[in-house]
Amino acid sequence: MPNTVIKEGRGSVVILGVFVADAAYRATRQPNMGETILGSSFALGPGGKGSNQAVAAARCNANVSFISRLGQDAFAQMAQDMYLAEGIDTHIDQLSDSYTGSAYIFIDEKTGNNAIIVCPGAASTINAAFIDTAKSIIENADVFVTQLEQPIDAAAHALAIARAAGVTTILNTAPAEAVPAEVFKLCDYVTPNETEVETYTGLKVVSIEDAKKAGDVLLDKGVGTALITLGEQGALLHSAAQSIHIPAVNAGAVVETTGAGDAFNGGFAAALAQGQNPVDAAHFACATAGLSVTRAGTAPAMPTRDEVDTLMSSRQ
Repeated sequence: MPNTVIKEGRGSVVILGVFVADAAYRATRQPNMGETILGSSFALGPGGKGSNQAVAAARCNANVSFISRLGQDAFAQMAQDMYLAEGIDTHIDQLSDSYTGSAYIFIDEKTGNNAIIVCPGAASTINAAFIDTAKSIIENADVFVTQLEQPIDAAAHALAIARAAGVTTILNTAPAEAVPAEVFKLCDYVTPNETEVETYTGLKVVSIEDAKKAGDVLLDKGVGTALITLGEQGALLHSAAQSIHIPAVNAGAVVETTGAGDAFNGGFAAALAQGQNPVDAAHFACATAGLSVTRAGTAPAMPTRDEVDTLMSSRQ
């Protein structure tokens, strides 16, 4: 079902990804097998890495198109209502024989840290043939972003279309899955966190120096730039030309970290599409993520461009 929104040109970001309905449970700990415990709160809301990134980029004033598959159910309506409200253009196929994705999210009420199980549903059927129906949308983007919640073959096909058209490509390697060697060569940027980067490099990343070594491994695989997120340490922007530590931005008390990586990727993509250089875009992304963790939820926690600009101005 198309949902076309005409917006003032502010940089075009196209995102291939998954929508899931987030079922978030807060408790002091996760239950053991066979055990039932009482939680402190529950919330149901929109999520999914690609979908969250689309909201983040849109709230940062980019023109955003989101490519995905949904079921035909109440969760799909939740998604469509959100995209309309956020001004996001969509290229979405709704399947009657599947379901819209859902995620179980446990949130440690003491730290805000999380553990997640994702069931992508209809989005797990995204394939190259479906990507071809969105080919012109991808080719006309300034920046194309994808992740690994939908099948890797579909992500690779979309990255190849974007690369052939001269579109800047970003692969958010989350959740960590096996990636064919040729896929890395299609990526101008990859954005793993410190846990995911170990999967692809074999190197444990604790420090900035560790991240630089891991970044070198990714460059050897053909990646243009490794942008490794490091939680409270910020991020490392690492390419053949430069290696720059981008400090984290503390915007207040941490409420929930679930959508921080998505806020980072959406903010980074929007900033690149709007003409910022990679270093400035990475600073912008850290500020976007820093604001998101001060709020509950994933998509609802994404900050606006004005909020990010105000925070960055206050730190200068």
